[in-house]
Amino acid sequence: MAFSVNTNAQAFIALQNLNTTNSALATTQNRVSTGLEVAGAEDSAARFTIAQGLRADVAGLNSVSGSLSNASSALDVALSATEAISDILIDLEELAVTASDDGLDADSRTALNAQFGELVGQISSIVSSAEFNGTNIISATPDNITALTSPTPGAATISINGVDLAAQAANLAAENLLGANGDNADSAITVITAATTAVNGALGSFGAGANRLSIQAEFTQSLSDTIEVGIGNLVDADLAQESANLQALQVQQQLGLSALSIANQAPSAILSLFG
Repeated sequence: MAFSVNTNAQAFIALQNLNTTNSALATTQNRVSTGLEVAGAEDSAARFTIAQGLRADVAGLNSVSGSLSNASSALDVALSATEAISDILIDLEELAVTASDDGLDADSRTALNAQFGELVGQISSIVSSAEFNGTNIISATPDNITALTSPTPGAATISINGVDLAAQAANLAAENLLGANGDNADSAITVITAATTAVNGALGSFGAGANRLSIQAEFTQSLSDTIEVGIGNLVDADLAQESANLQALQVQQQLGLSALSIANQAPSAILSLFG
């Protein structure tokens, strides 16, 4: 090979190899730092495009999960309130049955009636406060609960209709246990029975709705997790492999620098020809 001080072919080759190593090293370091093999379209247009579509699906499912969560919270509040009303109705019936005894003295009947009024007032208070994020499904003008089941436009939704329990409280408020005999108490028992039927119906409807929301929420989360795993399979880096590659490339870089240094020193050997 001819010696030349103008053109150092060996240095050019060494530099090209070093640049190739540095480029591969930068790619590997980026994969290690980000955990991604495909961080952008330039890494793999097809895989990145597919991953972006799947990420959009996950975002849609997150919105569905939020809708289901809000619906569940509103329904949980209504369920708790309705269960509390059901418990109060049991107490009211006990009071009314006790007051239906014709032989009960006036003072006892008055005391029972006072308790009756307090409990009825508690029902009204529960109905008015059973609200979550502006939604009350047991008020005088009950709201309905609607939750998304899919991010697809036009997909089916889960709907739970509200029940007017304020009317039951109003009906009970019109009753009392006073009087010379148990006639008023008998009338109150009839109203309590009707209220109990309405409350039990609401409990059945709300309970079934809560079960549907729970099942749908679990499915939505499972689907989202599955898609996330699919995204990972497409774009995540194998860090064990990248770690091994990183060490190998660092060694190659050092060897490349040494080779370039040796190649750059070669033209100086020409000086010995003129010694």
